[in-house]
Amino acid sequence: MPLAALKRLGSSLLTPRSQSPTDGASKVTKETLFPPIPSDDDCNHDCAACPVSDGTGSGYGRAFDKIGTDSSDPLWGQVKAYGTHAIVATGKTDWIRDVEDIKGSVMAALAAKKKAVDNGRLMISASNLPPPQEYFEAHGGEGRDAPTDVILLPAFTVLEGVTPADADEIVRCYINPGPTSSTLLPPPPPLAEEPAVAEDTPAADPAEIAPTSAPSTTAETALSTTLPTTLKSHPYPHAFLILICSHRHRDARCGISAPILSKEFEKHLRSVHLWRDHSDRRPGGASVVFINHVGGHKYSANVIIYRKEDGQGIWLARVAPRHVEGIVKHTIVEGRVNTEMVRGGFNRRTGATSW
Repeated sequence: MPLAALKRLGSSLLTPRSQSPTDGASKVTKETLFPPIPSDDDCNHDCAACPVSDGTGSGYGRAFDKIGTDSSDPLWGQVKAYGTHAIVATGKTDWIRDVEDIKGSVMAALAAKKKAVDNGRLMISASNLPPPQEYFEAHGGEGRDAPTDVILLPAFTVLEGVTPADADEIVRCYINPGPTSSTLLPPPPPLAEEPAVAEDTPAADPAEIAPTSAPSTTAETALSTTLPTTLKSHPYPHAFLILICSHRHRDARCGISAPILSKEFEKHLRSVHLWRDHSDRRPGGASVVFINHVGGHKYSANVIIYRKEDGQGIWLARVAPRHVEGIVKHTIVEGRVNTEMVRGGFNRRTGATSW
């Protein structure tokens, strides 16, 4: 048995489990995987601004509905099991049919190492995240064998300036020893008791209090590998990552719907002060990233939402502009879902998965 697998086995034996992922997976339903949104409160009902499907709203509802989303097939159970999701920065919003066939790319190099991954299927996505400048300078701007950045989920770890030659090291030092979609989150650290203050002690001036960083709500702080490696990494700064399929070459519906939804997400995320663009490194907030095909293109728009602190990976489908307000308000902020739109996912608080 590989050393990494032995380490994980020992760790799992010492970690209390509220539910076994393998034992509970067959019993999981879309109503129990994630808390549902209350049926009478899915949005703020701002109907005058909602781009409704009959075209009477102020947006693009009628144009959006023309993409021809399938509305009859059941969505639940449409996600193939995976342990780790690697998001590769390419700076593009569209790609060839299969990004793992792009010669000289990190996607192809990681795909060639899938058999070396020993903790679940590795899912690989190209994204529009901006790569380093060196990426565009290599081989006439094609990015062949050039350094780029990779986000590993659910670890929320960013690997900096990796090349295809680093694929083996990525798997050995980060993916295999890292958390997966079925790894339970450690319990939150106990809250420290506030020191008693004498009644005659004057209150401190807020302007004189030195700012401190907010503590993580989980004990999962090992964001860099403990194995010898030359790769640089840092925690992904944002609390929520919203992935939208924009793969027009795979299906035009994805290419049409993605930019429309991105505008809606930006509008509603800004209203609750959560919006972060790709250059914004402030901690917290939510960022929207375009990725390639994730399956089920006929259910466009397909959206995946990763919530860092609560360890959730939420797969939604048939997402239209009129749904975004409720998704921001409930799914992103609260971790609740509209069960009619759920394809599947995982919840590391309980160890439950949809597969």
